[in-house]
Amino acid sequence: MRLKNLIHSSNKKKVNSIYLDYAASTPVAPDVLETMLPYFKERFGNPGSIHSFGQSAQGALDKSREIITDALGAKFSEVIFTSSATEANNLVLRGIIASANIKNPQIIISSIEHESILDTVKALEKEGVEVVYLPVSSEGLVNPDDVIKNIKDNTILVSIIYASNEIGTIQPIKEISNLIRNFRGSKTYPLFHTDAVQALQFLDCRVEELGIDLMTMSSQKIYGPKGAGALFVKGLEPKGSNKLKSIITGGGQEYNLRSGTENVPAIVGFAKALELIEKNKSIEAKRIKQLRNHLWERLKIMKPELELNGPDVDSSSRLENNLNIYFPGHEAQDLVIKLDMAGVSVSTGSACSSRSTKASYVVKALDLGEDRAKSSLRISLGRPSTLSEVDKAYEEILNLL
Repeated sequence: MRLKNLIHSSNKKKVNSIYLDYAASTPVAPDVLETMLPYFKERFGNPGSIHSFGQSAQGALDKSREIITDALGAKFSEVIFTSSATEANNLVLRGIIASANIKNPQIIISSIEHESILDTVKALEKEGVEVVYLPVSSEGLVNPDDVIKNIKDNTILVSIIYASNEIGTIQPIKEISNLIRNFRGSKTYPLFHTDAVQALQFLDCRVEELGIDLMTMSSQKIYGPKGAGALFVKGLEPKGSNKLKSIITGGGQEYNLRSGTENVPAIVGFAKALELIEKNKSIEAKRIKQLRNHLWERLKIMKPELELNGPDVDSSSRLENNLNIYFPGHEAQDLVIKLDMAGVSVSTGSACSSRSTKASYVVKALDLGEDRAKSSLRISLGRPSTLSEVDKAYEEILNLL
């Protein structure tokens, strides 16, 4: 009830907002929107139709797939489109189990995966799937050796998030993939999947470099529209996959792995957004990191009791746009609402569970105490972020402490 009252008060008192929750969602870039608009109007055809309207839409899909696979260094047929990253993650988990036909299959994940992985494997556990939850260090890092130690004959999948949506920790995906491939040899399993939703904007996501078998992506995190996700599937051919079974049946779209009319405007926007990201990735990452570090340094000078969750800001194991800060003696939910009333939008963690009053399971997994998990805020910067916004946010945060 207390949280509802605070939210109600926040909704009544709105000022010009400074948005610092880009890990939750990003605005659609102007060039992206412009690219999408024709597919809402004159080029509205169904890509499954054989007439000219349909062929125009199919051509747009093909071009979008080409742009995305080129950016990933993948084959044209190795990427399928979904409605979201959550759907893509569900397809990986449920689709591999359905395809593997192994008795009592095992899945290995980290304890700080996104809810779309965690909640799905919990549901699968009730169906007889064995799940191993790997611990992480106090900075949120998985020990690659722990992955190999837990692989058994019935292990069909290892899924490790590339970069944490809450604390920004970047996992050693290449090292883990090398160990898995050496262990696997000529066998099919275990396959290796990574959720690269947060990583796509800042990190190298070329699939051969990473050595992964499957990778999840999202449009809305890279200044593209909501309603478009994608899944890389190594070795996927137009006739389908022997590694995955569809969890949505119907018209056989997306190489029979994801039935349903494709969301052409959103997919076109996704491809354009990724194209723009790739052009300025290193420059933008450097700029955002400087702003992020500036904010943290100012806060730490004035409030030395504040502590960072995850790797140090200068560590190569932390996303450039992420801060996750422990505010001793303050309830994170209260701070979020009060900052919102002051015109600064931040969060306690994943937007998928932000309405929950529970402590962050990701921060809890760092084994630094329950209080820390309840008193930590995530601040995530983005392309529109400016120095003046960061300084204003600093002032408003300081006013509440």
